[in-house]
Amino acid sequence: MQLLQFTDKGIYCPAGDFYIDPWQPVRRAVITHAHSDHARWGHQHYLCQHDSVPLLKLRLGSDIQVQGAAFGETIRYNGVTISLHPAGHIIGSAQIRVEQAGEVWVASGDYKLENDGLSGQFEVVKCHTFITESTFGLPIYNWLPQETIFDNIAQWIDNNSQTDKNSVILAYSLGKAQRLLYHLKGKVDHFLVHGAIFNTHQVLLENGWDLPPVTLLTPDTPKSVFKNSLIIAPPSAADSTWMRKFNPYALGVCSGWMQVRGNMRRRNADAGFALSDHADWPALLAAVKATGAQKVYATHGFSSVFARYLQDTGIAASEVKTAFGEEEEAVPPTPAPTP
Repeated sequence: MQLLQFTDKGIYCPAGDFYIDPWQPVRRAVITHAHSDHARWGHQHYLCQHDSVPLLKLRLGSDIQVQGAAFGETIRYNGVTISLHPAGHIIGSAQIRVEQAGEVWVASGDYKLENDGLSGQFEVVKCHTFITESTFGLPIYNWLPQETIFDNIAQWIDNNSQTDKNSVILAYSLGKAQRLLYHLKGKVDHFLVHGAIFNTHQVLLENGWDLPPVTLLTPDTPKSVFKNSLIIAPPSAADSTWMRKFNPYALGVCSGWMQVRGNMRRRNADAGFALSDHADWPALLAAVKATGAQKVYATHGFSSVFARYLQDTGIAASEVKTAFGEEEEAVPPTPAPTP
């Protein structure tokens, strides 16, 4: 019997009687990170990295039964050893290492190798079997260094100011929004944010994260504060009446899908920045190789392509269908309809 099994409720450990990122209600859930496709409501007990605890409570309710663990701390369920290790995806994101009788599996959740200064440095965890995401599992996805991307964003904001346009960027409220704030502080006069981002920001400030001050956008926010500022909103705000108050404005989108130019046009954006909280193609390959895994399971994204490529390089790999990949960036944009 496999140490971890793929079931209709999620990734299950029969020996330990727990699930990893289950998408159906279960008794005991080990959570890799606080994005909604991995952290669902309805479980009796949650275990996650301690920085994820306040984020889970924000998203799932303050009354959930949740236990926080430090990176590297070991926990035992029915003789199975569990430990959490940095995934580098977002604040509090972790890979789940599971061991029994010398056999080691790692469920990576979502991850990236480039350290963004907030999410921690991805830790290589040696294992026999590695469960990897493959959101951007195609060779076309090869990110620029993040310093270059943030310099490009700062230049774009300055250019907009020179032409009397307000700068609006769409970025996921947990992950990229914090990276924008962290890396653009000192380069932008003022940050104005949508309520979804503001709520997350307040929780992170209360828990000691070093992020710059922001202003919550309300119907009463005067237009005079828009100039020389950066307005950050979640992708759900695109094409909404909420956006009208910023006219005239230039719209930027932060997403790995912006690597493909056509996706910028489909979003009706003026600029696209391929900033992602997921590993690109070279990083996915590097992570798999570094683990030394003899077996790899690829989930969500371009999982079939990635698994087939690994097979061609001599690694035993399979595609696994999961309910992961429903957060904004993890779903490829819908192609423009045929005229």
